Amino acid sequence: MHKDLERARKSGKRIVLAGGVFDIIHPGHIYFLGQAKRKGDFLVVVVATKKRGKERKLINSQEKRAEIVASLKPVDMAVVGNSGNILDIVEELKPHLIVLGPDQKFSQTQLEQELKGRGLKTRIWRVPKKLAGYSTTAILKKAKKIRAL
Repeated sequence: MHKDLERARKSGKRIVLAGGVFDIIHPGHIYFLGQAKRKGDFLVVVVATKKRGKERKLINSQEKRAEIVASLKPVDMAVVGNSGNILDIVEELKPHLIVLGPDQKFSQTQLEQELKGRGLKTRIWRVPKKLAGYSTTAILKKAKKIRAL
């Protein structure tokens, strides 16, 4: 199913997984993906099915977001997440490391325990800080103000 991933794994490359919504790509996303890529050799990005905890509707479809993310320089492969348990895709991809963004609301400890319970030895690292001044919400607010002029 994921031939490039299997080829990377067989050649001994360190597989890193990062995830997010990536609806409107901005410099903060590029920074996050660059940080993730530095932690390994092959970066797989899981594009979320929906925005958790937000009521805002997404602008782009999952497929379009995955296509855009796959075209970014640090990314070796992008996949669409599934709507079930988010750990199902982790179990399928079996990365060596999961990189979390500083604002992703996952408990690192709880996630490590859940991965261990699934028999995975996947490690977790969180990017310590955001690239200041960039967020999709802020971009949308600014666009709304400009449109109102």
